[in-house]
Amino acid sequence: MLNKVPFRAALIWSILVILAVVVVFNILTDSPSEVSEISFSEFRAAAEAGHVEAVTIKDLKVTGEFQEEFASAEHEGVIAFSTVGPVGEDMQDILMAQNVAMSFEPVGENNLWRHALLLMIPIFLVVIIAIFLLRQFQGGGSGRAMNFGKSRARLLDENKKKITFDDIAGIEEAKEELREIVEFLKNPKKFTRLGGRIPKGVLLMGPPGTGKTLLARGVAGEAGVPFYSISGSDFVEMFVGVGASRVRDLFEQSKKNAPCIIFIDEIDAVGRHRGSGLGGGHDEREQTLNQLLVEMDGFEANEGVILIAATNRPDVLDPALLRPGRFDRRVTVGPPDVRGREKILKIHTRRTPIGQTVDLSRIARGTPGFSGADLENLVNEAALLAARGGKDRVESEDFESAKDKVLMGAERKSIVLDDDQKRITAYHESGHALVALLQDNTDPVHKVTIIPRGRALGVTQQLPDKDRYNLNRDYILKRISVMMGGRAAEEIAFGEITTGAGHDIEVATKMARRMVCEWGMSDVIGPLYYGEDQEQPFVGSQMGGGASSRPYSEDLARDIDAEIRRIVTEQYTVAETLLRDNYDLLELMSEALLEFEALDFEEIAHLTDKRDLDWIRDRRALKEEARAEREERTPRKGFASKLKEKAKDSGTVGSDLAPSST
Repeated sequence: MLNKVPFRAALIWSILVILAVVVVFNILTDSPSEVSEISFSEFRAAAEAGHVEAVTIKDLKVTGEFQEEFASAEHEGVIAFSTVGPVGEDMQDILMAQNVAMSFEPVGENNLWRHALLLMIPIFLVVIIAIFLLRQFQGGGSGRAMNFGKSRARLLDENKKKITFDDIAGIEEAKEELREIVEFLKNPKKFTRLGGRIPKGVLLMGPPGTGKTLLARGVAGEAGVPFYSISGSDFVEMFVGVGASRVRDLFEQSKKNAPCIIFIDEIDAVGRHRGSGLGGGHDEREQTLNQLLVEMDGFEANEGVILIAATNRPDVLDPALLRPGRFDRRVTVGPPDVRGREKILKIHTRRTPIGQTVDLSRIARGTPGFSGADLENLVNEAALLAARGGKDRVESEDFESAKDKVLMGAERKSIVLDDDQKRITAYHESGHALVALLQDNTDPVHKVTIIPRGRALGVTQQLPDKDRYNLNRDYILKRISVMMGGRAAEEIAFGEITTGAGHDIEVATKMARRMVCEWGMSDVIGPLYYGEDQEQPFVGSQMGGGASSRPYSEDLARDIDAEIRRIVTEQYTVAETLLRDNYDLLELMSEALLEFEALDFEEIAHLTDKRDLDWIRDRRALKEEARAEREERTPRKGFASKLKEKAKDSGTVGSDLAPSST
């Protein structure tokens, strides 16, 4: 379909051309808008009475103009007239006697130039419009209509800065898989001499932000061959067959530049399971997928063309796309481990000056579950916070503040809580923290705050001390009890419950349901899977009287609900018992939160062990003194102070240029 802007421009130009033709026609014909057709006898009578102003005689046709007074009285103001009849000598004598201006046009002269011009102007304008539209249909550019079938793949510019595998860390296994592809493109005989065949396709699978697209860019930088990059959504248009045409064009271009690499990002946009939509086999997406399947492994060989695709939804891809001969190799790109996170932090801090107090290994240990994109965002947020504070280097407190912002959200200083709401929030967060501290096999409490962040009025932050790849039942049950600790603390301290525990209850219920229905952690239900049916995850498959997505009976549903209720209520009882037995510690931590608003892991540990607030007060005072001394030794250099230093270097008096920045 035409691009909206060219189509609108073509419509406007067409209207203007039509108006121009009408205006030119009226000008060239030079005919008055109103002409009175009269008989020859009426013309003769008017001429004899002296009411005719001028006439033009051409053979038997007479045109002319009446005098204004006569036209107004007899012809309703119409001055021009036209008649047909013989104008002999007697009629000419009458006209001459009345001093009528006469003009003659030779018989047979039809003003050929005027008629030719009237004919040529519309033809010329039509030709211009046709050329304009043809350029829209056949010319180059993304807005051309006939350019639908052309591939939108972008060829990597070799002049731009390339990314190599040295710029990628934390996913060493995936790099090794792709390094083999690069070596094949550089030295194919190394593999073919033993009868080996390089994979035709490599599918990168993993959660968002783990570096799938970055890996593809690294392959492009390492291989040194033509690299075509395209998104799965670039194939799909509203017209059936356009995507298939683009696939054909893409592979034709690639064959001409073989050996080369094609990278399709978010391939699930075009590679979803066939037969799941509402359009059947005539669906545009399915036509595109069929053509892609044929191009990857059809009758024609695609020697030297390697396809790399990325997706975070491998479960929805069509099985034919994943079979050997198409995507032979599947590379899982997961979140990095603690060593990988440290390497990623080192890469992202290459151009960021960091202070001596910054320990990247400690930051890596405190960010379990972070992807490469999350760590990049962490470094960027820390740099922004340091720059906002006027620092020359990014210090450890900047990374800590950035981590709090990423994990818990930005501080919402605009929200002002009254004393009652602060007190409720302090007890709620203390309840979470104490239930976690008073049990083993729980994640350590890293920070507790009653400063509103994100959508929460307070946050209890737990960070695992190690990467967990397997969760046992005891750990999950204690996580549910920690979530119930906030509501239990409110009920114990105030005898009332608030809406603040809404999110905690939601997460706890979902976790209990997964224990029962997916993980087989219920003795009543047993080791069976009763999750939602994932084999038909599309709307079209459920139409036409399809079966319900719940694969169990009503009796079993009641048993499942009873088990979920039992798990959550039991863990609520566990949290309530722990808090009642340690109510003095609950009050002490709530008092500390009301005074300091935030407690870090060292302060929480000392408070739990020694139950002493004075130590926290002294620690805060020492920290404030150290910070003041550090700022005094290295004052922040604002614009005015830098200008003053520059003036001193040039011999100019600084006070004449800018005031002191201290």
